[in-house]
Amino acid sequence: MSADLLGIPPTQLPDDPAVPLLASGEERLGRVAAAYPASSAAWAALAEASLAAGHPVQAYAYARTGYHRGLDALRRSGWRGQGPIPWEHEANRGFLRALGALAKAAGQIGEEDERVRCTEFLRASSAEGARALGL
Repeated sequence: MSADLLGIPPTQLPDDPAVPLLASGEERLGRVAAAYPASSAAWAALAEASLAAGHPVQAYAYARTGYHRGLDALRRSGWRGQGPIPWEHEANRGFLRALGALAKAAGQIGEEDERVRCTEFLRASSAEGARALGL
């Protein structure tokens, strides 16, 4: 992973302890989020499930929580508001998924400015992540 065009090194989040629980499929998503409230991956999973179930307002709330928890983690990891957040680094995917779900949910509830802002932020942070998430 290389720096972006401005020479800003990529940010790599630490491993998320909720990810193995989410991957196992043995836990209910709400229980995982309750056990690991700082996990962007848990909130992103809740948001994605809510979008799939046709509940965009609920998805928006879950995605916004995951997005903000991810911003906190990024800042603790040295991120200064810009630069790459590579999809290739597995631990970054929870934040990127939450950001993508926030863009999708915002679009579904008519928050066009938020949809555009989140989509542009996702694309600027990780073009591969935006492609993987269909944005």
